[in-house]
Amino acid sequence: MTRAITAGLLYFLAVFAIGFALGTLRVLVIIPRIGALAAVLVELLVMLALAWPICGALIRRCAVPPRPAPRLAMGAVAFGVLMVAELAMAVWLFGRTPQQHWASYRGVAEQLGLAGQLAFAVFPLLRR
Repeated sequence: MTRAITAGLLYFLAVFAIGFALGTLRVLVIIPRIGALAAVLVELLVMLALAWPICGALIRRCAVPPRPAPRLAMGAVAFGVLMVAELAMAVWLFGRTPQQHWASYRGVAEQLGLAGQLAFAVFPLLRR
């Protein structure tokens, strides 16, 4: 299970770094041009297209067994750390309360983003 946890942490780090860069680009450049919902869709497609090969590479590099439990653990660790990191950013960088952060998921764009994050969490189970 240590391999799955390590892979999950690395998976989070790689995808979070890309997401941070793309999120900045989305907010500063893309939203003013095409709107929030379309910008989230564009970012979501790019993020998932990048997360898929990253996931596969980390499964191989960390030798995560092909059984469901370790693969689910890898995705759960990555997703859990991602949720904590997003909450921390919302509170410390953007001055939101935790309640405001969780309430923001009521928006359509945010729900699409969350759906993408859930797909990201399931990728380890789906990869061969």
